[in-house]
Formats: sequence, C-alpha cells, structure tokens
Amino acid sequence: MIDATVLVIDDDDDILLSAKLLLKQHFRQVVTCKSPREINVLLSRNEVDIILLDMNYQKGSSDGREGLYWLEHILSIDKDYVVILMTAYGNVELAVQAIKKGATDFILKPWENEKLFATLSAAAKLRHSNKKVNKLEKLHTSLQKDMARRFEHIVGESEPIQKLQSVLLKVAPTDANILILGENGTGKQVFAYEIHKHSQRKNGVFMHVDLGSLTENLFESELFGYAKGAFTDAKEDKPGRFEMAEGGTIFLDEIGNLSPPLQAKLLSVIQNRTVNRLGESKARKINVRLITATNMPLAEMVSKGTFRQDLLFRINTVELLLPQLCKRGSDILLLANYFLQSFNTKYHRNIRAFDNKAEALLLHYQWPGNVRELQHVIERAVIMTDGLQICEEDLQLNPQKFGGTTTPSVQDDMALEDMEKLMVQRAIEKHKGNISRAASELGLTRAALYRRIEKFDL
Repeated sequence: MIDATVLVIDDDDDILLSAKLLLKQHFRQVVTCKSPREINVLLSRNEVDIILLDMNYQKGSSDGREGLYWLEHILSIDKDYVVILMTAYGNVELAVQAIKKGATDFILKPWENEKLFATLSAAAKLRHSNKKVNKLEKLHTSLQKDMARRFEHIVGESEPIQKLQSVLLKVAPTDANILILGENGTGKQVFAYEIHKHSQRKNGVFMHVDLGSLTENLFESELFGYAKGAFTDAKEDKPGRFEMAEGGTIFLDEIGNLSPPLQAKLLSVIQNRTVNRLGESKARKINVRLITATNMPLAEMVSKGTFRQDLLFRINTVELLLPQLCKRGSDILLLANYFLQSFNTKYHRNIRAFDNKAEALLLHYQWPGNVRELQHVIERAVIMTDGLQICEEDLQLNPQKFGGTTTPSVQDDMALEDMEKLMVQRAIEKHKGNISRAASELGLTRAALYRRIEKFDL
C-alpha cells in the first residue's frame, strides 16, 4: 500500500468508478469528483499528493484548454502538487505544452491498468521526495534564523575585543582555515558564527559539530556519512556533516579532544577536500569553509606528541585567542545589560537596570565560567528579582579576592547530591574549564560529566 492520496477529476462517472476501484487497492486514499470547480474545497479538506486531471469537460471539447487552465490553477495553490493530465485525444503538441506548464506526466484514455499504476507510483515517489526537500529547506531556514538570533553580534568595546573584530573582518571574506582558542564560555561559537556571517558563504549552512561529544565509533559516520548496509542499522544512505555543510561553513568545536587516529582521518579530509562514506569506496568532493576551536593548549600538545603538528598547520592559517571575561573590563557591564534586555523580552519582565552595588559586584567577580556564566547569572536574576532593579543579592554571587575561587566548602550535613555538585565544580575550576581533564580526575566519561554540568546548571 502506497502512503499517498490520489484525487481523480473527470466528468465521466465510469472513468471515476474505474479509477477508484483500481487505485484504492494500491493507495492510502482515493478521492473523486466530476467538476474541477470543486478543486479548492477538495484540496483544503484533503492532504492530496497526486492529482489525476482530465483535460476536457465541455461536451464536444477536445483542445485541452480547460485542462491547461486548471493545471495552472492547481499549481498556483501549491507549485509542488504532482499533476498528471489525461485525455482521450492523443496530441503530442498538447502533451508537450502540458509538461511545459508544470504537469508531471500525460496519459491517454482508456488506460492500461499496469501503466497507470506505474505512472502514479512514480508520481508518489516524486511527491514524497519534494515534501522531504521542502521540509529540509524549511528546517534549514529555521535553523539559520534561530542561529542568527542566538548570535546576533559580538558585544564588547574593550581593546582585546576590538583587535579581534578587526582581524575577524579581514579574514572572514577569505576561505582561510581559522582556529579559535579560549577557555570554556568565552564565546568561541559566537565568533565562529560571526566569521560565517561576514563570509562569502553567509547564505550557506553553518554546521556546528561538537567533537567532544562524538565517540570514536560515531566519528566517521557522523562527519563523513555512510552507505546503506555499511553496518547493522545503516538502512539507507546518509550524508555526513561535511556533505551537509556543502557551500557553507563547518565549525569543529573541541578539536583538541580528538585521538591520534581520528586526527589522521580528519587531516586526510582537509588535505584532499574529499570524504569517503563508510562502506563506500567513492571519494566525494566537498566545498566547505573550516573553522575549529578548542580550550586546550595545542602547541603544548604537539610538543608532547598528543596532537599532530601537520593537522595544527592545516587548521590554523589564522588563529584567534579569545580573552577571559575578567580581562575585558567594562565589557562585563555591556554584556550584563545585553543579557538583561534579552531575558526581559524572553520572560516578559521590565527590569530597568542594575543598582550600583550589583554593578560593582559584576565588575569584581572573577567569572571562572566567563560569558556563559554571566549569561546564566543574569537569567536567574531576571527570573527571581521582584523589583525594577537587580541588586547585589539578586545575583547570588559570593566573590573572593582577585584570583580566589567561588567554590563552597564541604559541610558536615551536606546531601550526597550537593557533594557531587561540589566535586564537579572543583574539578572544572582546577583544570580551568578543561572538560577532558576534569572528567578524567572524577573517573567519568566526557559525556557523563556533560550530563552532570547540565543537571547542576554549572
């Protein structure tokens, strides 16, 4: 049974009956009507996939004008409708005209049942393919709009940020590979998207891939794709992230966490500008802009032999080092006010500003979690504040002296969950946001540590 609805329009009752008896055996639903004037109502009431449309309705008419008129009308409602015209008068010129106007096919009456079924089966596949493409296009448009809203622009006027923006505007229009370095929460993804937005590829896909969340088993299938039958659950061909980013930008986050074997595979793709899907020998050309990021010291890792020097050369044609938030001075207040307005809108609040003590606290706090921590702090304050100003207590911060830690101490009556949160906090601060090292110290996998970070809202 084919999952499609067929609408048959013909002024001959015998034709309608024959079509319904034949097609209802093979298609999910068959709808029939005698007059094309009912098209609007029928299309509004039914999710139609294929329209089988007669070309002549007036007695004695054989020129097909009515069919062509209604064909144009249907396609004006939705250009993706699959319309098959039928007529009792064989006319090559008319068939060519119909195809030019958007008909999918043209069949003669009386039809051969097998031929009609084959034609409609092909039409159903075309319709489903069109729907899938439209869905993907809408999803892509939605994702790009959402991405643009999330990363509207870089907020900051401090000297380090101005220098970075100057470099960004120089390198963005090129296709140079860019490596972004910085601690967790400094805005590496924001800068990557800003580069994409100012590039020649701005209308293409911005594909973010968190390499830290990919296991070795998933790395190739996710990045390079796979062919049907490549492994047990590979039930159809699937393109990888590199192919999906064709014509756009691929942003590989946490590249410092790749093992040496995976580094070698990635290097081969970058050098050859081709990918091989798992289970397939054919090399597929790719055309993408590469941006990578990490919070790990790659140069130091190269000297220790844990990161390939040739891969580092490939990915850092230009290198951007993002500063810690505590080194950005007055940008802290700019960002705080930016987040305040953003969360005012999100939560339908009307909080006007921070009071003087709150501003002083924001400026003197060390921000170990950088911009991401500031964002979470402001969001929480907007939710919890009762007045029109955010005060010192609303921020729920307890800063120590410069260079101090904000991690609380273990209490005798502390619950097990609170102790777990404390251990996670300490490990992350100890290793300055390096998730791999923190996870190793705690005896957890990276994925398990990420789950706890999300659970405790760290």
